[in-house]
Amino acid sequence: MLVLLPPSEGKTAPTRGRPVDLGRLAAPALAPARERVLDALRAVSATPDGPSVLGVGPSLAAEVERNTALRTAHAAPAARVYTGVLHTAAGLAGLTGPARARAGRSVRILSGLWGVLTPTDRIPAYRLSMGAALPGTGPLASYWREHLPAVLDEQADGDVVVDCRSATYAAAWRPGAAAQHVAVQVVRESGGRRQVVSHNAKHARGVLTRHLLVRPGRPPRTADQLAHAAEELVGTAWGAVELTGTGRRRTLTLVERD
Repeated sequence: MLVLLPPSEGKTAPTRGRPVDLGRLAAPALAPARERVLDALRAVSATPDGPSVLGVGPSLAAEVERNTALRTAHAAPAARVYTGVLHTAAGLAGLTGPARARAGRSVRILSGLWGVLTPTDRIPAYRLSMGAALPGTGPLASYWREHLPAVLDEQADGDVVVDCRSATYAAAWRPGAAAQHVAVQVVRESGGRRQVVSHNAKHARGVLTRHLLVRPGRPPRTADQLAHAAEELVGTAWGAVELTGTGRRRTLTLVERD
């Protein structure tokens, strides 16, 4: 099982801890690619039009300015830095024992700055979306699409990939034909009609992630086994689970009902 998560826009800046060491992050072969993005981000964040280049409003100017000192800023495990809706529901920072070990083996967080992380990789808080384009790297999804296959393809091959990413982050890497790729979507059903939701989708994906990590027994290895695991929360977290599609590309729909 390989669980793919996006980072979160909401981050808690560490107040203590040694700075990030690019060579000690997961997939150290990505260190040169990370260096290039980090340098480009620092440069653009120091300019007056930094917020507009990064696609954020003036109210986040302080967070953009913080990007200029990421090499010396305090760092902490990604599971503690990412504090958005999905990550709060997943509760990665609070995992212990076998669940923590499973998260280390199975959870990968796609990032516009770092490429890919595990929950225990130590990073500073930063402001950068995969949807941004930096001078020197271009669109980050395209940039990382050149580097991530070398570090993710082998892990995904022959396994089930539980894809909880948004479209922006999904564009940075797609599993190859040897993996069973299951995209997780969430819909709200009311009066017989269904509507795709966003905020609730993040929460539901986080709940599913945590369940897959803490449930007893072996982790899912196929799309059908994944659907069975998700069905264990029918009646509590969601009203129904549907697995659609054929072959190596499937969709797991979590149905919330009023």
